Amino acid sequence: MKLSIVIICWNDQKYLGDCLKSVFAEAGSDQFEVIVADNGSTDDSVAFVREHFPKVKVVVNGRNVGFGPGNNAGIREAHGDYVLILNPDTVLRPHALEKWLAYADCHPEAGAFGCRTLNVDGSFQITTQPTPTVFRYLCKALCLRWPGRFVDALQVDSYVGWDGTTDREIGFQAACTLIVRGKLLQELGGFDEQFHHQFEDSDLCHRVWKAGCSVRFCSEAEVIHIGGVNRGRYPIRVILETERSKYKYFNKHYGASAAKQIRWISLLGQGLRYFGCRVRALIKGRAAVESEMELYRVLLKWNWRLDPVRFVTSGQESDVGYAPLMAAAKASPQVAGEK
Repeated sequence: MKLSIVIICWNDQKYLGDCLKSVFAEAGSDQFEVIVADNGSTDDSVAFVREHFPKVKVVVNGRNVGFGPGNNAGIREAHGDYVLILNPDTVLRPHALEKWLAYADCHPEAGAFGCRTLNVDGSFQITTQPTPTVFRYLCKALCLRWPGRFVDALQVDSYVGWDGTTDREIGFQAACTLIVRGKLLQELGGFDEQFHHQFEDSDLCHRVWKAGCSVRFCSEAEVIHIGGVNRGRYPIRVILETERSKYKYFNKHYGASAAKQIRWISLLGQGLRYFGCRVRALIKGRAAVESEMELYRVLLKWNWRLDPVRFVTSGQESDVGYAPLMAAAKASPQVAGEK
């Protein structure tokens, strides 16, 4: 089989119909399988898929086990030469799969492939970034993104000046739209389930690079990602989960010393932004920036009290009033039709 498409679902019935319609509208639909991995939806998503898309294999996880574990349950059922990780709030543009797979076939040196992701209005959505490093995070903390416009090696957390209309090697592609070679993905064990929010995709692509394969971007394949407009609007509790994943990522790939460096860089960047909020409060009034100031107050307090090494080895951290997103116990996934 050429392609397995794995779609994670958690109360996403309102998006699933359009997503699956766009998938099955693709030419050569008999060459791929579609797997929906459901994380305990309560909005009848499973029943909806079974009724309207009977060709779809449904993996029922029973509860919200998270993005990585949920996708991994679907990946274990995949048999394709390629596996497409796809968010439910996406719509494939015409011939996207055809172009994407043709590009992948022409680049045997690559192990994973991104595509041109668009907002609903057709504008370019940044889901492609350089590989996170300590140096890049320092530049990000200091808001030094502009040098990347002139020197590619100085790109920070986006490819400044690039709009996704040309093919290229990339650090990683967000896992809302990511193709990975099936055999390689199985060898890598799918997503690392220690990441509860964010860094699952950068970690996976980092491991693709470490395996001796590149990660490439296909500019001709286009996918609309509806939920991408919500990036950066997460509540404090969720943003703290991103902080936790950040330390786990840097410790895993660069060691304990990098995790310690990231703490000081985080304090620097968050401190500068908190100071910027105070200045804006003098101009616009405190009410205009109060929620942002509260975010940086919490982040500064949490990072200041954190021992990065102790945290990544034992999970110990200070309580700043926002409980972690607890990792759900692993459920035994059940494939539709099995008992």
